[in-house]
Amino acid sequence: MYSLSLFSVLCATAALAPTQVAAGSLHVPLTHSARSQKRDLAYYQKQADHLRGKYNFSSAKEDKRSIAGVGITNQNGDQTYFGAVEIGTPPQTFNVVLDTGSSDLWVADTDCSSCTSSTPQFDASQSSTYEESRQSTTIQYGSGAVRGTLARDKVSIGGLTIEEQVFLSVSQTTSQLLDGSLSGILGLAFQSISSTQSTPLWLALANDNQLDAPEFSFWINRLVDDASAEEEAFGGVFTLGGVNESLYSGDIEFHDLANPNNPTFWLLTMESLTLNGNDVALTSGDARLSAIDTGTTLIGGPTDDVQAFWEGVEGSNPIESMQGFWSFPCDTDLNVEMSFGGKSWPIDSADMNLGRVSRVSNDCLGGIFDLTQGSSIVSGGGNPNWVVGDVFLKNVYSVYRTEPSPSVGFAALSSNAGASGTPAGTGSSSTSSSGSGSSSGSGNNGASRAIAVGPAFAAGAALVATFMVLVR
Repeated sequence: MYSLSLFSVLCATAALAPTQVAAGSLHVPLTHSARSQKRDLAYYQKQADHLRGKYNFSSAKEDKRSIAGVGITNQNGDQTYFGAVEIGTPPQTFNVVLDTGSSDLWVADTDCSSCTSSTPQFDASQSSTYEESRQSTTIQYGSGAVRGTLARDKVSIGGLTIEEQVFLSVSQTTSQLLDGSLSGILGLAFQSISSTQSTPLWLALANDNQLDAPEFSFWINRLVDDASAEEEAFGGVFTLGGVNESLYSGDIEFHDLANPNNPTFWLLTMESLTLNGNDVALTSGDARLSAIDTGTTLIGGPTDDVQAFWEGVEGSNPIESMQGFWSFPCDTDLNVEMSFGGKSWPIDSADMNLGRVSRVSNDCLGGIFDLTQGSSIVSGGGNPNWVVGDVFLKNVYSVYRTEPSPSVGFAALSSNAGASGTPAGTGSSSTSSSGSGSSSGSGNNGASRAIAVGPAFAAGAALVATFMVLVR
């Protein structure tokens, strides 16, 4: 029989550690990294190129089941959010971007000559369970590529483990793909778009009946307007197998995927985009297909729609040196809302403003850019023309599930997940209710267990957090 006890954990470490697992639920905090120069325009251009390549546009360049919570790190002032995975026996821990816009797991290995000295690298010789296939694979991005060897080893996240998970052991990367303590990417989309043709880790855990439900959810913390934020700081919570009820309020509004019979990306159809209360004229049909992508900072859309949006902002102009980007007066608040067939979800004005285009300019870079500019790809065939990244996702609690049908859900953030930037603890947890449309999270029979360990949450100060832990 389980009972609940309370204890306090002093969180003052500089790197993320996974939480422990118990039957029922588990939550691990995310880490966010924030550079001293938070808003580097070159970074956003690389992000745009990466995104265009990722979605094939032209580049300008009964068993014991659990809900596992994985801590997110916020890197470089809301530019990247990552969590930790463990690979091998004994386990080696690596920070990886948590990316709903791809499906492969890859990490840099000790043969990576193009990696910097700061990049933690997987050492296959130190793992007794490592198996190498000798099959080389390349994953192409708009901003570069990675190449390596398909491998199989024990992989864990948040204490949940797949004994023989296929991943790419990367020996070559293009510069700029890895930064700081990052070692790779964990893809959270579907197997049909996997370059390694392997089952994504989250789906392998679901197929192995290790999760309460075949779903996961995100709270992504905002630090872009926090001048005191650490380079790598607490970035939110990634929950595997369910939701964390303390991080959202009201109902979760679910929307079935646009391609439920053959899911690829997490694709929804955008119903509306409003600017200062006025509807933006959007192209109809497949041009509204939108990939919900935690792995990108920005929101990208088709040329005509993005132009229509920025034409509604007085003083906005396209930036000649940055393909597809627009600037607008820094003292202008943009009241933007987005809907996918139900509620309209507001985007904080701070998220729409990516910083001044230069130190002496009064114009700022906008958070919505032209994704398809110069591309010959047309609408249809399941290819998204919108990519909705963290500019939007920081403003909602998002849930991704495969049952009763593949769908994405959004809910309003709770006060625990508000602008204070403090973690909400574990609270109560549940898997999401079945059915489409709006629904409340329904409780499960498992209680919640979480040990949230992450980097210092603010300017070198330790945070004492109280958590609930299961004990026998």
